[in-house]
Amino acid sequence: MRTMMRSAVVLLVIVVILLSIPRVHAQDLSRYRNFSFGTTVADLSKQVDQKPANAAVLHERPALIQELTWFPPQPYSNLRPAEPVDQILFSFYNDALYRMLMTYDSSATKGLTDEDMIRVVSAKYGLATRPIAMVNFPMNPSYKNTEKVIARWEDSQYSLNLFRSYGDTFAIVMFIKQLDAQAGISIAESVKLEQQEAPQKQAARTKKVAEDLELDRQKNIKTLRP
Repeated sequence: MRTMMRSAVVLLVIVVILLSIPRVHAQDLSRYRNFSFGTTVADLSKQVDQKPANAAVLHERPALIQELTWFPPQPYSNLRPAEPVDQILFSFYNDALYRMLMTYDSSATKGLTDEDMIRVVSAKYGLATRPIAMVNFPMNPSYKNTEKVIARWEDSQYSLNLFRSYGDTFAIVMFIKQLDAQAGISIAESVKLEQQEAPQKQAARTKKVAEDLELDRQKNIKTLRP
């Protein structure tokens, strides 16, 4: 009887340990290094030693969409870069960081296979999945409109996706699921509005050019001396 009870206790301990392993190894998907989702343009600009004015305004309606590009400083050396990330593109929805895109230096990842990169990322972010999925980059000319996901790390709020850009450069895009969806809808609506208003804006620009030209004409008529 005691042996059976002892075995049951041991079995229970093993089950508890196994159930706790994913929690132990699961990492915080709300940040990349020291960059946290939800950070404002002003605060993130301080982190990367830039001015908030450097953030590009992509759309203003129906939501404010901004982007800030940062190139991590590299040491002056001919050796393999100590900083493997070549650049990070930060995206903001109504002044809140919702998406980060990290492109790795090709010399830092030269020779690495997909499995190598998955192991490296998994060491920080836990167990990966291998979904048949794509990630979207409709506003970024540096990437295709969609890229095939190699591996994904996610929870109910956040998603981190490893992919290759143009077949040889590794990159990671991570985002807040809810805000990324909202930003996508907002960008599509903004593009639609811009297309609808384009003829009116072009007509206004043409009229302004003609009016300025007429002002110059009248001024020059009065001041020109043969």
